[in-house]
Amino acid sequence: MKRHIFRSICMVAFVAVISLFILITGRLYSYFTGVQFQQLKVQTELASKAVNDEGMDYFKHLSKSVDYRITWIDKNGDVLFDNQELASKMENHSQREEFKEAKKHGVGQSDRYSNTLMRRSLYCAQQLNDGSVLRLSSDQNSVLSLALNMLQPIAGMVLLVILFSLYFANRVSQRIVQPLNEMDLDHPLSKDHYEELSPLLHRIDLQQRQLKEQEDALRHKQYEFDTVTSNMNEGLALLNPEGIILFLNRKAKLLLGANDESVGKDILMVNRSLKVHDLLTQAQAGKKEECLLDVNGETYQMLASPIMGSHNVRGIALLILNVTEKIQAEALRREFTGNVSHELKSPLHTISGCAELLMNHMVKPGDEPRFVSQIYNEAQRMIALVEDIIKLSHLDEGAQDMTYEDVEALPFCQSIVDRLQAKADKSKVTLSLQGDATSLHVIPQLFESIIYNLCDNGIKYNKENGKVDITVKDELDFVTISIQDTGIGIPREDHQRIFERFYRVDKSHSKEVGGTGLGLSIVKHAVQVLHAQLSVDSIPNKGTTMQIRFLKNQ
Repeated sequence: MKRHIFRSICMVAFVAVISLFILITGRLYSYFTGVQFQQLKVQTELASKAVNDEGMDYFKHLSKSVDYRITWIDKNGDVLFDNQELASKMENHSQREEFKEAKKHGVGQSDRYSNTLMRRSLYCAQQLNDGSVLRLSSDQNSVLSLALNMLQPIAGMVLLVILFSLYFANRVSQRIVQPLNEMDLDHPLSKDHYEELSPLLHRIDLQQRQLKEQEDALRHKQYEFDTVTSNMNEGLALLNPEGIILFLNRKAKLLLGANDESVGKDILMVNRSLKVHDLLTQAQAGKKEECLLDVNGETYQMLASPIMGSHNVRGIALLILNVTEKIQAEALRREFTGNVSHELKSPLHTISGCAELLMNHMVKPGDEPRFVSQIYNEAQRMIALVEDIIKLSHLDEGAQDMTYEDVEALPFCQSIVDRLQAKADKSKVTLSLQGDATSLHVIPQLFESIIYNLCDNGIKYNKENGKVDITVKDELDFVTISIQDTGIGIPREDHQRIFERFYRVDKSHSKEVGGTGLGLSIVKHAVQVLHAQLSVDSIPNKGTTMQIRFLKNQ
C-alpha cells in the first residue's frame, strides 16, 4: 500500500510538472508571437515612410545585417527589391495573403510554417503612396524549438520538483500507512484510526470475535476428542484415501509400532503386515473389511471402514479391538460344551444300558436291585452336574439377584461340617473346625458353596485316616478361612488350571471319587463375586491348603 501511495503521488507530481511546462510554453509562445508581430508592424510603418520619402535610395543605404527581410512589391505583385534574394528570380506575390490585405485595407499580416525548417515566418505589409506594397518579415522558432531552447532550465526545475515530490511522497505515504501498520487486528477498535476505516474495522472486530468463538469451540471439541481417544482401550487410526496416516491414538501407536512422527507417513511404511495391506486395499475399494492380528501374545481384531464422499472414498477409519478374552471365552465355551456333552453322555449311556437290560428281562432276579441302584446313582450324578452348570451360569451373570447378609462364620462353617460328617466318616477322614468367633457380610449361598466345595474336595482327595482342618481367623477388616487337608496334593504346574471347568489333575482318581468337575470353578467365580482373595498352597502326597480372605464389610 505504501508503495502504491508513493507511486501515485510521484505520478501526480510528474503529470502536474509536465502540464505546467506545456501550459507555460504555450502561453509564452503566444505572448512572444504577439510582441513580435507588434514590433514587425512598427518597423514596417517606419520603413514605409522612408521608402515613400526616398524611394529606391533607401534600400541602397540599408544595412545587410538588418534583422528583418524587406521586400518591395509593385502594385501588380512583382518583386522590385528583396534584401535576401535577387528580385528577378522571385515569383509574383500578388496571391500572398499579406499582399492582398495590404492592397485592400492598407495594412496586412500573415504567418506561414515551414515543416522543413521547423520555423514559422511572420509577415507584415503596408501599401505605399504609389500603390506598391512594402513587406517586412521575420522568422520565429516553433513551439518545439522554443521548448528545446527552454529544456535546460526547465529540466533543472523539473528535477528539483521530482526530488521534492519523492521526498514529499515518501513522508506522506509513511504518515498515511503508519496508523495502518500500527493497527492491532486482534483488537481493531482499541485505537483511534481514520474515520473512513471505521466500517471496515467494525467488520474486522466482528469477524475476530466470531473466529475466536469458533476457535474456542474447535479447541474444546479437539480436547474432548483427544481425551476420549487417548483413553480408549481400542486403537483408532484415521487415514486419507492413499493410506497416509492423519491421526493415531495412544493405543493404535502401541499396537502398530508407530510413534508421534508416524503421522503423515504411509501406514504400510509403519506396519508392513500383509494382513494390513490386504485390509487397506479392500477399504480403498470402498469395502468394509476385518482381520485378526497377533500382537505381544494377544489377539486383536482390526476393522477397516471406508469413509465415503459423494461417489468416492474420502478417508479410511481403522478400529483395533482386543478380542483375546472373546476368543478365549469362545474356546472355553466350545471346550465346556464338549465336556458337558461328554459328562452327560456317560451317565446316559449307563442308564440306557441298564434300562434296556431290565426291559428285556436279561437281568437275573437277584441282580435287579444292583441295576436299579446304578440307574439311580447315574441320574443323581446328572442332576448334580446340571445343578452345577446352572450355578456357574448364574455366577457368570454376576449373581445380581442375590443379597448380602451378616453371617456368623463359625456357626455357619459348623453347619457345613455337620452335613459332610457322614461322608467324612465313610472315607475315614477326620473333620475339625476351630478359630475366632467373628461375623462377615457376604452372600450366604455363595459363601456356603465356597466352604462346602473346598471341604468336599478335601474329603474326596484325601487318604485313609486323613484330616481336613477348617480354621477361621479374625484379622481386623478381614476374615481368613483356611481349609487344610492331608490328601494327595496338587502339582505346582496345575495350581491355576484346577479352577478350569472339568479340569482334573488325576482323571483316573477323579473317576473313582465321582463329582462333576465343576466344584472349583464354582469356588473361583463365587470368590470373584464376593471380592475375596483365594490362594493355593499344595505339596504332592502331603496335602493342600486353600485360603480365602473375605472383607468383613462390603
